[in-house]
Amino acid sequence: MTKSPKRFRIGLALTALAATVLTGCSTTDGGSTTTADGLTKVRLQLQWFKQGQFAGYLAAVDQGFYKEQGLSVEILDGGTDIVPQTVLAQGQADYAIAWVPKALASREAGAGITDVAQIFQRSGTKQVSFKSDNITGPAALRGKTVGNWGYGNEFELFAGMTKAGIDPAKDVKLVQQQFDMNAFLAKDIAAAQAMSYNEYAQLLETKNPATGKLYTADDFATIDWNDEGVAMLQDAIWANTEKLQDAKYQEQTVKFIAASLKGWVFCRDNLDKCRDITVAAGSTLGATHQQWQINEVNKLIWPSPAGIGMVDPAAWARTVQIAKNTKNQEGVTVLKKDPDASAYTSEYVTKALELLKSGGTEVTGAGFAPSQVTLTEGGK
Repeated sequence: MTKSPKRFRIGLALTALAATVLTGCSTTDGGSTTTADGLTKVRLQLQWFKQGQFAGYLAAVDQGFYKEQGLSVEILDGGTDIVPQTVLAQGQADYAIAWVPKALASREAGAGITDVAQIFQRSGTKQVSFKSDNITGPAALRGKTVGNWGYGNEFELFAGMTKAGIDPAKDVKLVQQQFDMNAFLAKDIAAAQAMSYNEYAQLLETKNPATGKLYTADDFATIDWNDEGVAMLQDAIWANTEKLQDAKYQEQTVKFIAASLKGWVFCRDNLDKCRDITVAAGSTLGATHQQWQINEVNKLIWPSPAGIGMVDPAAWARTVQIAKNTKNQEGVTVLKKDPDASAYTSEYVTKALELLKSGGTEVTGAGFAPSQVTLTEGGK
């Protein structure tokens, strides 16, 4: 299961159950233990194994940005049986990376977590088809075999179809998609879900049997949910809501966010170095795949006109509205009600940005331009 970086393999119902059960466990207090040289120990729980999706945090460790803030950060791998927001809520990590809709589902079930820095400003989810099938937008999905991963990853797709006048329960043939592109390449699925930074790259790393050469972007058509107005917020840094009442944890949170954001700035400006850092951190994915992944993640982050990590209230409201009103094939929504006011805060990221700017760090990426990455077979 090392080839796919999907956040969770656990359904929303199981996520909610885990959050309900585990939030009864005790949490640690605001004072963490320290290293021999006086650094505060901090644990960050990832959504999946170390890869380019999390390059900014890996760079912050490698480049000493956490150490500059007096922190010694241990980055915890995710996995098929790990729900990051639950690990955070039960006190087994100090911070976690999680998609907003899934974290809000856990929160509604009782997990005490707060979004303190919204790293991804845009959605990386696409629906991919072969260009020859002429699926140019959501309306063209009518009558097609449509793949989706489920487990809370499907709501942009369902919102897009509903907006286009398609009844997902009647007007398409839904297929439970595995966390790879094999069924799509075999033509068993006409339109498949893919993250811009992973599954889509896997297609471009695969030989076209008709030509003997790698597929190119010209072979495919993509539906981008950002363009369709149904994008939902994804990777964010979540903190423990209860611990945010503690002044020491508040101060630690500002420092942790500042160093993490500096890591992402570094990866914006040093793509090749961050590729090498990610590979060295133990990722099993190839170097060109990692380079592609970091480059595509940079596109989801930059530019950030208000500053990296700031929550866009309009994007948050859209995410909540879709989570409340869009049903999947089982007729289930992500949320039953609006999250309360402590679901997110800009207090700590604002202070972190001020800290970075005072040190001369450029935090908006106004002049950002993505690189051109050449993929190789298998992403090696």
